[in-house]
Amino acid sequence: MGSKMMSTKRFATPFLFAAIGATALLGVSARADDANPKNTVRVGYYLVSYSASAPDLTGPYTPPGLNLRVDKVNTPYFAYLRTLSDHWVAEFAAGVPPTTHTFGVGPAKVGSVPFNGQEVATAKWFSPTLLFEYVFCDPQSSIRPYLGAGVNYTHFYERNGTAAGSAITGGPTATYLSDSLGPAATAGVAYNFDRHFNAIASYSIAQVNSDFDSNTAGVNRKTRVHFNPRTIVIAVGYSF
Repeated sequence: MGSKMMSTKRFATPFLFAAIGATALLGVSARADDANPKNTVRVGYYLVSYSASAPDLTGPYTPPGLNLRVDKVNTPYFAYLRTLSDHWVAEFAAGVPPTTHTFGVGPAKVGSVPFNGQEVATAKWFSPTLLFEYVFCDPQSSIRPYLGAGVNYTHFYERNGTAAGSAITGGPTATYLSDSLGPAATAGVAYNFDRHFNAIASYSIAQVNSDFDSNTAGVNRKTRVHFNPRTIVIAVGYSF
């Protein structure tokens, strides 16, 4: 069984300090130009699905054809944006770390133990993304589509096996997923109610690849998981 490593609160705190620090470094003050706000904070919801793929698990006593899939998750979304020019914006986004659920894919049973469709493990992940976005239309327009690209970092923690997973692997199993650093892209549209309040909807993709390793009483089984998350974001924002 994997052990608990960090709490959601511990991850939320660095995110808040990062946003505050970025604001300070950019020289933002309470007297920012009210007619042309440079800073935006957003709160909303991530709806995350995965187009996950992985080679079959390998290792001692591992039958061929064993694979994994990851269930979709939803989680709150937070972002800080800095307007760089009339058409360029930098966005730092993150969500409350959700719990992902991993299921077996392959034969109906491994020996006499059910496998296909069984939940074998859970994990949480912290996945901040830095994006640079080109915003179309005039800054005073109510509707402004945008395209962006950047980098995503994903850290997995609280990796736990389930009772079904332990039955399949032959005993309590510790799991490991390596960190990932990869490209990300987004497309969305913002609707500005006025100079301060806005709402957005976007669709984003990221490349998240992680080495999976499990250990059951010294027996290691491995694969490399390509998570390929696809994310819809719906959020409201305040500019200042």
